[in-house]
Parts: sequence; C-alpha cells; structure tokens
Amino acid sequence: MPRSKNSVASRARRKKILKLAKGNWGRRSNVWTVAKNTVEKGLGYAYRDRKTKKRNFRSLWIQRINAAARENGMSYSELMGRIHKSNVGLNRKALADLAMNNPDAFKAVIDSVK
Repeated sequence: MPRSKNSVASRARRKKILKLAKGNWGRRSNVWTVAKNTVEKGLGYAYRDRKTKKRNFRSLWIQRINAAARENGMSYSELMGRIHKSNVGLNRKALADLAMNNPDAFKAVIDSVK
C-alpha cells in the first residue's frame, strides 16, 4: 500500500506560515525554512511583549500621577497611600488620565484625600 503524504494539509500548514511572514524583506517572506524561523521568532516576541506592554503602561501612569501630584504638593507614594486609606475607587489608569486631561478634577481628588 502506498504511503499517504497528505499534501493538502502540508501545503495549508506552509501557506499559513508564509502568510504570517508576508511583508518581510527578501527570502524571509518566501523561502519556507527562513520564513518559518522568522515567524516563530516574531510570535515569541509578540507573546513576550504583550506582557511587557502592561508593565510599560503602568510605569507611564505612575510617572504621570507623580508629576501631577508633586505640582499639588504631594508625592506619589503619599498620594497612593491616602487614596487606598480613604477607599477612593480610582485606579492608576484613571488617575493618570485625570492628571493629563482634567487637572481640576485631579486636584479635587487630592483635596478629598488630604
């Protein structure tokens, strides 16, 4: 009995990888082995950086809150400690948005926890 190669599935698997490699330069977009390595590396970076993005945004929010808090005569750690003590239901993302786009509301939050 002849060996079954299932070329339909093999072709589909290769096409899927080559589609992901579309837009790469030179052989990285159309040579199977090179494209496969590129796509695997890229997917690894994508997975890793979805986690890193969360860290980076949290860091950015903290910097913005700290800058706005210092303009109002309070440090970041002091502000966050008082916010948690007084059970203000605002997270860092919301506080950073207030600090950037609505400084009056941010000042009101600071005055409420003082």
